[in-house]
Amino acid sequence: MTELQFDRHRRLRQTSAFRDLVRETHLHTDDLIYPLFVLEEQGKKNEVPSMPGVYQVSIDRLDEEIEEIVSLGIKSIILFGVPNHKDHVGTEAYNDEGVIQMATKRIKSIAPHLVVMADTCLCQFTDHGHCGVIHDEYVDNDATLPLLVKAAVSQAKAGADVIAPSNMMDGFVTAIRHGLDEAGYTNVPIMSYAVKYASAFYGPFRDAAHSSPQFGDRKTYQMDPANRLEAHREAQSDVEQGADLLIVKPALSYLDIMRDLKDRYDQPIVAYNVSGEYSLIKAAAQNGWVNEQEIVLEKITSMKRAGADLIMTYFAKDIAKWLNE
Repeated sequence: MTELQFDRHRRLRQTSAFRDLVRETHLHTDDLIYPLFVLEEQGKKNEVPSMPGVYQVSIDRLDEEIEEIVSLGIKSIILFGVPNHKDHVGTEAYNDEGVIQMATKRIKSIAPHLVVMADTCLCQFTDHGHCGVIHDEYVDNDATLPLLVKAAVSQAKAGADVIAPSNMMDGFVTAIRHGLDEAGYTNVPIMSYAVKYASAFYGPFRDAAHSSPQFGDRKTYQMDPANRLEAHREAQSDVEQGADLLIVKPALSYLDIMRDLKDRYDQPIVAYNVSGEYSLIKAAAQNGWVNEQEIVLEKITSMKRAGADLIMTYFAKDIAKWLNE
């Protein structure tokens, strides 16, 4: 019988040790950014009903939370504020004594070397839940920009290491960069939500941040999930305007976009593994339908493989524990 000629790819898969040796993509705790919801209200630690294991934590109870994060080797967090007061123009977003600002100061006193990123948007602070100033039930792009600048400068003044504007207003990067530089914060980088789709995967986040729009939706400023080339235009604008890092949000359904950006730009690419992606797995795991650890690590590895340098994920503490084990 003639000997068959074919490649034997399985030679390098024979044992766990072999597979470890030739693995192309690796996860590290340094890759992780943990999102943290901070309450202005005192004495609270509330589990988010739609996000098991995720909590809203009041400023006065941050110490234990931050100590756990640091002990796990996580180097960075991103803050989302839940204020006591909301109004039509999101005043608390740029209040120097606001929830994000006060939380930043406290965290920096507990863990000075922890990288604190501040989400810079108005939606959590407006009574209408939209990301900007409303005129005739439409978000006024140019009227919103000065308020975003005020919020970014206030956050930097409080000690935020990174400004992360998530509003998707046109020109938000250049406005914030100019504002930070003018205020003397030239060394504070901008991690832009460069590509943010109008996604159905955000539902649980709005439960956690109390940021649901009170009318309409966000499709006039967030992107159509069907569009790919538009993502290139959005990212290109942010790079030209001075963005230091680029976020793709959500992550899992947009791995192709992540790879596009990684191949095209030198800036670090950040994947946001969003709340809906988290809650779907948590619900399935609680019902015994999936192995949570295996499916989470596979999913996060896919983001890293697609080009993500950093990953924002509510699974960060779990992943750190698994990696440390």
